[in-house]
Amino acid sequence: MHLNDTYRVGAVEDGNAGGFSRVVTLVRELQSEGREVRILHGGDFLYPSLESQLWNGLQIVDAFNFMDAVAPMYAVAGNHEFDRRGPEQLIAAVKASQFDWLGDNYTFKTGDAGVDGALKKAFTFQAAGRTIGVFSLTLNATDGGNSRDYLEMNGDYMGVARQTIAALESKGVDLIIGITHLHMWTDVELAGLKNEHPRLAFIVGGHEHEPEYSPGSDTSAVVMKGASNARVVWAIDVDFDDAGQATIRERQVELDRRVAFDPEYEILAAKWRGRLLAKYPFLEARIGTAALPLDGREVTVRNEESSWANFIVDQMRTAFGETADLAFLNGGTLRLDDYVDGDILFEDIGRTFGFTSFLRLTSMTGAEFRKVLEAGYRGEGPSKGYFPHVSGSRVCIDRSRPSRDRIVSLQVPTDDGWQEIVADKAYSVVVPDYLYGGGDGYKIPKDRPASPPGSRLKYLVLDGVLRAQAEGRKVGAAVDPENPRFDELKEGEQRCFE
Repeated sequence: MHLNDTYRVGAVEDGNAGGFSRVVTLVRELQSEGREVRILHGGDFLYPSLESQLWNGLQIVDAFNFMDAVAPMYAVAGNHEFDRRGPEQLIAAVKASQFDWLGDNYTFKTGDAGVDGALKKAFTFQAAGRTIGVFSLTLNATDGGNSRDYLEMNGDYMGVARQTIAALESKGVDLIIGITHLHMWTDVELAGLKNEHPRLAFIVGGHEHEPEYSPGSDTSAVVMKGASNARVVWAIDVDFDDAGQATIRERQVELDRRVAFDPEYEILAAKWRGRLLAKYPFLEARIGTAALPLDGREVTVRNEESSWANFIVDQMRTAFGETADLAFLNGGTLRLDDYVDGDILFEDIGRTFGFTSFLRLTSMTGAEFRKVLEAGYRGEGPSKGYFPHVSGSRVCIDRSRPSRDRIVSLQVPTDDGWQEIVADKAYSVVVPDYLYGGGDGYKIPKDRPASPPGSRLKYLVLDGVLRAQAEGRKVGAAVDPENPRFDELKEGEQRCFE
């Protein structure tokens, strides 16, 4: 079983999708059929979440330990495992872990000998009388990972994979798999090592938040990634014939209401829910009303215009007094992975923002803003945390064009309707401090005055909801297909916003 990028002890979408409880149910069903099961995790689990602000991921470690007791669990670290600048929280998490932490291209340098020696390299395990070898890799800082003093990293993914595979082959393994937290295109490149090492069967990974798949061949291993919060996982059957040749059969499994919760796991989930409510007894209090189900699911906020993201980015323009001309926000800032429907609760705000979300006010010319925004449409494949949500503008792109040259039209409102942004005109722009500093690949000009970090977005949104409630208004509006903020030219289309 493979899952990745999981931030909740419980399920999402009002309990209707994902969750470790359903993973446990599925594992038990497979075991009841006589299968020997292992659980693989592609990283990102300690942070970010509402709970991790209190317990630094120990609630997820508790959940992983439960699953590890049901079936052995092996996890690679993702970039978010290293969100904290100091090593203390990682030390506590590793010491509390009963599952195995894997990592071949990174080493813990926390100063705690037990923790620094806990990371498994060139890992092998026994299953059904066979020896399975694992190589495990995570993102280096230049590719979106974190640079920390307590972490030693090797960014030569291909070189480390080759070296580790060779070490595994020298141990006489029967099969080799990869568990990674890398970009999909890197995993596909690594899959080509099967041409040199035929025992390489598949690579499972994380970092992307929607299912991705690259089929295998005689010269390339299968690559699989699941959806965040275990909304979609992979079940991978490995069968050996008498000659020792392995056959791989993989299938996506959607964990929705058709899959029951595991009663024993639900005791653990209730324990952490109780602790959360003890800390925040007002969490389930109503603060406003949504005008319609506001879509904050990751499948939406990382790919397309979202009603919940639109409301949030609109608040940004008012953060520094006079309304700014423009604002934009990366989808990865929004961690709710759910709808805001009916009553808006304090919990909806808390779960939306897993980060500090300070803002900056700066200025750019129209040409500069266009160049900056291009970073949000680079690359291939779905579910990018850098996908931008805009306020005060609308944008149309063509993904058939080269990366960083995909914006066909970038328009701003005028008295005469929407017009192309003026290249040499200066516009005031509000952005998250994370993006101002270069996060998610955005390169914002620094050669002009800008505000210091301030006006936390979390409290701006809370204020916006409370203000609407006081005025008797409902919050949010549907994405308008007649006037979208984001449009994407499909094959054969020539004009935007039609």
